[in-house]
Formats: sequence, structure tokens, C-alpha cells
Amino acid sequence: MDSIKILVVDDESRMRKLVRDFLVKSNYSVLEAEDGEQAVDLFMETKDIALIILDVMMPKLDGYGVAKEIRKVSDVPIIMLTGFEVCQQIREFSNMPIIMLTAKSDERDELKGFELGVDEYITKPFSPKILVARVEAVLRRSISSDAGEVISFAGIEMDIAAHIVRVDGEPVELSYKEFELLNYFLVNKGVALSREKILNNVWNYDYFGDARTIDTHVKKLRSKLGQKGDLIKTIWGMGYKFEE
Repeated sequence: MDSIKILVVDDESRMRKLVRDFLVKSNYSVLEAEDGEQAVDLFMETKDIALIILDVMMPKLDGYGVAKEIRKVSDVPIIMLTGFEVCQQIREFSNMPIIMLTAKSDERDELKGFELGVDEYITKPFSPKILVARVEAVLRRSISSDAGEVISFAGIEMDIAAHIVRVDGEPVELSYKEFELLNYFLVNKGVALSREKILNNVWNYDYFGDARTIDTHVKKLRSKLGQKGDLIKTIWGMGYKFEE
């Protein structure tokens, strides 16, 4: 069986080698590009790339330009290495999974990233092993083997394998984390869920974020669900409950 192909795009050869070495150790096949134009050309020539790790600041064509060109022909997941502005631009036309790596550790910056639609957040200097763990988590979500599972409740329908949500028959665009959050609510409908429990189950493995991250995502999810957003009840001082 062929290994999963990942494209690593960064103008710093040392960074590409660091990421490549750890991905190869985890049995991934790694392709490399040193600038934006090369990345787009390589992507167009190689049709079975499963995920992209993409730096934003590069010569010839920046990370946003690369993502925009690739998004014209594919929904392959992209992991951004830096840049709130890039994340904001990408979110205008795609819900692809995004991992944000940044040199800043300020809580306000982290919350800003989540508000812009970041799925995972890592502060530099980062552990390559943590990056690999994030990659594995993104790929599990994007190429899930749970085909055919559909969850329905109160006019909300989730097709897990196709990653589609419909409200009263109309499609609703959700980010990966919003999708997972809604899925968790539906599976646990009628159950009072603390913010800590939601964090542990939706932002799993080694995530140590502020519980207010939940409030940010719940606010956006309610907005996207329209009137059905009222099904997410706030339990003051504790968390949330999903019920009619």
C-alpha cells in the first residue's frame, strides 16, 4: 500500500528537512517545494497529495496565493505555518483544516486565531512530534473510514463521511472544529456538558487551551445554525446542553 503523500512548502531548507524527517519516520511520503510557484506546479503534477504544510511568507508566490491556486482544483487539507491574515483570507472560500504555528503565545492571539477559524494552534518553537500528531489528527478527520454514518435531530442532518451538514434541508458550511463540536453535541443530546469535558473530547490529545475557546466556537456555531442555534442551551457556570 502506498504511503500518504504530504507536500511541505517553505523557503527555509532547514525547516523543510526538520518537518520532512519526522513525517518520514511516521511513514509518510514527503514532497518539498521552496517557493510558491514551485508548490503550485508540483501540486498540479501530483494528483494524490493528501495534505499540505504551507508557510505563508515565501518568494514568488506567498502562502495565500498558493492556497488560492490549489483551492481552484482541490479540497486537499492545508496546514498554515503562520499568519492570521492568511487564515482569514482562506476562510472566505474554504473550510479546509488549518493548524496555526506562531511565535506568539499571548492568549489574545490564540483566541483571535480560533475566531478566524483555526482548527489547531501550536506556538513556536514547536515539537516536531506535536506537528506530526496534528497532521495525523487532520488526516483522520479528512479521510475518515466511518462511511455512511448519518446523524439527524430536530431538522439537523450530519453526514459524517461526506462532512456535510444540512439544516431543514439547506446545506450549512462549518469549519472542521465546528463540525466536530456539533457532532459531539448531537451524540450527547440532552446531556449537560462542562466546558472542560468538551475541550477534552473535541480538542483532544495534548490541548491545553482556555475554556473560553468553547464559547467562541459555540457562538459561531449558533450563528451558522440560524434558528436551530437555540438548541444549544447555556448552563451558566458550567457549560452547554443540546436539546429541544
